Amino acid sequence: MSRTHQGDLHYRLTHTTTYTYPEEVTSSYGRALLLPRRGAGQQVHASGLAVEPGADLIAEHRDWGGNRSTYFHVTQPHRQLRVTGHSVISTGRRRADPGRLPPVPWEQVAQLVRTLRPVAPGDPMGGPGAAVSIADSRLASPMVELSEEVREYALPSFEPSRPVAEVVAELATRIHDDFAYRPGATSVSTALPEVLAGRAGVCQDFAHLLIGCVRSMGLAARYVSGYLETMPPPGREKLRGVDASHAWASVWLPGGGWLNIDPTNDQFIDGRYVVLGWGRDYRDVSPLRGIVFTPGSGSTLEVGVDLWPVDKADLAEHVAEVEALVAPATQLAPALR
Repeated sequence: MSRTHQGDLHYRLTHTTTYTYPEEVTSSYGRALLLPRRGAGQQVHASGLAVEPGADLIAEHRDWGGNRSTYFHVTQPHRQLRVTGHSVISTGRRRADPGRLPPVPWEQVAQLVRTLRPVAPGDPMGGPGAAVSIADSRLASPMVELSEEVREYALPSFEPSRPVAEVVAELATRIHDDFAYRPGATSVSTALPEVLAGRAGVCQDFAHLLIGCVRSMGLAARYVSGYLETMPPPGREKLRGVDASHAWASVWLPGGGWLNIDPTNDQFIDGRYVVLGWGRDYRDVSPLRGIVFTPGSGSTLEVGVDLWPVDKADLAEHVAEVEALVAPATQLAPALR
């Protein structure tokens, strides 16, 4: 199968986070967002969380954005905590073609987003929940400040009456060309004005910038967390353990739904992308957060990601392996959500 084929791709995914502590931890509470969403152009055949040492409780629920959030509690004393998300996924999406999308002018979309009201279930707009999600996605968020610097950067792409799909495509190209991909140039807390001043960053920064540009002009956009299959050099085999989390942006287009675009690679997403979750910005979909009880301070962190293509004929075998590796999750009680 060609790895450039847009759809019907199958993957085994592992995402491991390891914390090592200087002194013994007596209790660890965690919230993980490591299990891919169902739908959104993909099918999740099996997925679950493995926690070492073993967790006394693992419970899953849907957060406010519909993402799969998993809570766990470890009471066994430990100096190392390892949390791994295991999944088997198939994707079936094709890359968007701007020429075939509704040619709605961006000003018209901004007006519609500004005046959008909740509607009844079954309405073409998507029902009350969809309207709230769209309205919320046009506002500033903790990591996407709608500053004057962001708006000034956005303006050249927003020519009068230009279709939204064209605006978004050009923004992605400009960000790709104007900014250097440089790990270490920013941190998870770097603000957009700093990214603009430094002209360097990583996928998180570029997704935030595109989202900020779109929101600053009155449109709705959200942050998407996930993975992208890495391709080996010509003639070389793909190595295990060389993948990483990825991030891109999604912009709402009336009649076209949410348009996913990756400014880091200057392209609309296709079947090689696996969607983990989405929110207003990175903070809504950070992979792991929690509280530990220990007399010591500090910790070291290691993260390993592997997105590996598998044959359709082997899916059942991989599903069985994942189900054997992960702990069964209960449904989180409403009072704890």
